[in-house]
Amino acid sequence: MGVRTKEWIMTPIPRRSFLQRSLTAGAVFAISGTQAGRTVLGANDLIRVAVSGIHGRGGDHINEFMRIDGVQVVCLVDPDARTFENRIKQVEKLGGKTPKTYQDIRRALEDKDIDVLSIASTNHWHSLSTIWGCQAGKDVYVEKPCSHNVREGRVCVQAARYYNRIVQHGTQGRSSRGWWQLAEHAKKGTFGQLVISRGLVYKRRDSIGFKPNTDPPAELDYDLWLGPAPDQFYNANLVHYNWHWFWDFGNGDIGNQGVHQMDIARWMIPGATLPKSVICVGGRFGYIDQGQTANTQVVLMDYGTTQLIFEVRGLPTDTYMGADGSDDVMHFEAGTVVNGKFIPKEGGQPHDLPEVDVQLGPGGGHFQNFIAAVRSRKSSDLNADILEGHYSAALCHLANISYRLGQPVPFSSSIQPFGDNAGAQEAFERMKQHLVMNGVKLEDTAYFLGRKLEIDPATETITNDIQANDMLTRYYRPPFVVPETIG
Repeated sequence: MGVRTKEWIMTPIPRRSFLQRSLTAGAVFAISGTQAGRTVLGANDLIRVAVSGIHGRGGDHINEFMRIDGVQVVCLVDPDARTFENRIKQVEKLGGKTPKTYQDIRRALEDKDIDVLSIASTNHWHSLSTIWGCQAGKDVYVEKPCSHNVREGRVCVQAARYYNRIVQHGTQGRSSRGWWQLAEHAKKGTFGQLVISRGLVYKRRDSIGFKPNTDPPAELDYDLWLGPAPDQFYNANLVHYNWHWFWDFGNGDIGNQGVHQMDIARWMIPGATLPKSVICVGGRFGYIDQGQTANTQVVLMDYGTTQLIFEVRGLPTDTYMGADGSDDVMHFEAGTVVNGKFIPKEGGQPHDLPEVDVQLGPGGGHFQNFIAAVRSRKSSDLNADILEGHYSAALCHLANISYRLGQPVPFSSSIQPFGDNAGAQEAFERMKQHLVMNGVKLEDTAYFLGRKLEIDPATETITNDIQANDMLTRYYRPPFVVPETIG
């Protein structure tokens, strides 16, 4: 089956004559009655949480916060009022009082009884919610990815620092002692140089089919749901989950599940922020549906002596070296680490990694760590500070920019998309075998060969491609505007 055009566009509604890019921080919605200077919470003070985006992952946020002593979920936020009833019951069943409910997050942020904003909404709302939360004096737990594009992530970091807020990113691997120990081994060179840091997202994603544009349900404030995104007709393939596969709202699986594995892959490269270059190949294979994002990708990121290779597979697949479907595999000079075991290159039995002392932040689990930092007022206590979240989310966005600007190339072509990079080329060959196993006829099929993007990590810009550089941000629908900078 041939790959179809990447850009399936929903019909826009011409309700507004233009979209406006923010130029200053003043363009952000002004939260009245800011609490930025409020009294610091003591060790015994109740921390009151508002959870925003409660249909799916938000339910886990409720469970996590409600089981921490001294924490209560007191507010629920979602543009879809149909979500409130079950989540109210969930809070009450967990011993909480009946929470307030708001469809508009701005009303919640004006509420002086709320200390923390926990964000589990759609990707395109993550950054604006984080920024508004910081401006309103709330500490923020934001789900991955913290941003919908690269620039948004940097502004989230600026907001956290400027307003002196505690902001934790929802990459839970950062609260795993095992990954901390492997990162320390990589830093110490226990197994020699890290040659390839490999992230895998092998997660089945079936066709979403086609659904017609209709009027939104009466209980859904669709204008609020769209928020920063362009106006367009309501479609049931957007609300509540399949928005992940549309560029206006999501970032594909590389920016969904993949942020977790991307974060670990980058973390294992000592001192890594953004790479020197990025190139991505892939497509949406195996079916034709309304989805826009790739379901199959191979990405190469150049970190000098270490290469970060990332693989996405949404069709049924075998594992890689026995790793879990969504996992990371580290290829060192002396051997490979997979499933917490070291496999020597020169033979020998796999064995556990040597123990090494590491110091995680306080609190235990990821949510507990966040609450501990809220009480201490030390962002250094966080296991996954917003800066780390920004860098890892940015890698996913850079890969997608390369892919979206790519050109179709027949699989029958003699082109080697990764040139003389043996590791990435091997991943591409395995990708082709994977597609054949899923009935894709390569002789009749093309993939998208992305542009190679040269990156300046210091300025977080793309230096060799003006069109790609412009995609580091987006145009915003007033008043849902992410500022270009803060502070």
